Amino acid sequence: MAKTKEKVKILVIDDDPKVSWILTEGLSSKFDFVSARDGIEGIQMVSTEKPELILLDIKMPGMSGLEVLEKLNKAESRPEVIMVSGHGQTQSVVDSIKLGAAEFVNKPFDIQEIEIHINGVLERNHLRREVRELRTKLEGESAYAGFIGDSGPMLKVKSIIEQVADSELTVLIRGESGTGKEIAARSLHQLSRRADRPFIKVNCAAIPRDLLEAELFGYEKGAFTGAHKNKQGRFEVADKGTIFLDEIGDMPLELQAKLLQVLEQQEFVRVGGIHNIHVDVRIICATNRNLESGLRERTFRDDLFYRLNEITLPLPTLRERPEDIPLLVNHFLEKYSNVYRKSLTHLSAEVINQLAAFTWPGNIRQLENMIKQVVVRDDETIIGDLIATSGQHPGVPAMPNPYSAAVAVSASSGEEDSLSLKSRIGSIVAREERKLIGEVLNKTNWNRRKAAEILEISYRSLLYKIKDYNLNSSK
Repeated sequence: MAKTKEKVKILVIDDDPKVSWILTEGLSSKFDFVSARDGIEGIQMVSTEKPELILLDIKMPGMSGLEVLEKLNKAESRPEVIMVSGHGQTQSVVDSIKLGAAEFVNKPFDIQEIEIHINGVLERNHLRREVRELRTKLEGESAYAGFIGDSGPMLKVKSIIEQVADSELTVLIRGESGTGKEIAARSLHQLSRRADRPFIKVNCAAIPRDLLEAELFGYEKGAFTGAHKNKQGRFEVADKGTIFLDEIGDMPLELQAKLLQVLEQQEFVRVGGIHNIHVDVRIICATNRNLESGLRERTFRDDLFYRLNEITLPLPTLRERPEDIPLLVNHFLEKYSNVYRKSLTHLSAEVINQLAAFTWPGNIRQLENMIKQVVVRDDETIIGDLIATSGQHPGVPAMPNPYSAAVAVSASSGEEDSLSLKSRIGSIVAREERKLIGEVLNKTNWNRRKAAEILEISYRSLLYKIKDYNLNSSK
């Protein structure tokens, strides 16, 4: 049995009971009407009945329709409002439109006329809702625009972000420099209910210690030399939104107590001020420091550490996810080829081998800068020199690379005998991987998407492997 479509609920706020009766008699088959006799009752019923539309009389004893509209505007959200006015109330109509009323209808009204107004407002409201939902969906998809890669470590990061983004928990993002901590913070913001509110970034290491307090919390006129007027701090600017405190491990100890107060009570006092300022801010922090060492050395407060550590989001280094390097390279090639109007859109397998074997002490930022140079100079052969001058990550050996191993497969038997153990293992892995991919592709009649599902890898990763292993349907 088909489910009956639920009727739209409309709240009528009018001191004249005949208005509600006329609407119910004429349109009850299409809309569900509930009524209130005065403004106070009407405001209460907005919360209890949750109507989609309000028909609000301008002139009522006690609280007028304009006063009701003003109070409804202060709420987090309110239904659309059609003002109902008597003749000779032109100025009131103008005022109601300024306050956000969708339309107005004159008394006495024709039932068909008011139905047209109701349908028009509801259709526009539904359209705006669809646009908001589409924008939210697109923003959700774009939230990961900087998170290139579908390796195991990256899928874990994305999963944590999706789980905690819409909560109000404080998130501590940890990872080496260049791993994408700011991108993670922006993703958390964009996927939260605060997405349309400010995202304010503060680098605690980049602002001098004696200015950081004023930058974060603002100051009052005369608080210090040069304070010629009141100034809002970053926390006030971020009200209702998100503040991202990067390099939190560098925050001076004396400021940490004030930050703890904001976390626990959502309030602070400006520099030179005496009044508490309340803010509604979600705090996300990031650090590449070992905060546990800071606890032992008493340079970081233990109560602040445990308060910040409600959710920890560890970001993997690039050397921990080398399978993502071809995807990152492709992304940066496309990005900077467009920026610098170059035509370099692909690197050879040999160069990809070199990149995948490197350990990236500067992580993704270092890779991005390297690809930028390659694009600007339009010369992939400089990769070897760039890698040689960059050096491996201290204490980390070069990683075995299945892509370079694929090249080793074609080496002569004499050359293969001289390979190191790592390369020999990599060669075997690459050979078996190439064979397995070929078998799955043949079984699926070269349906690449189906093959990617069977192999449990992304479609883009499969395309890269097909290209690097020189596979094609004629073989």
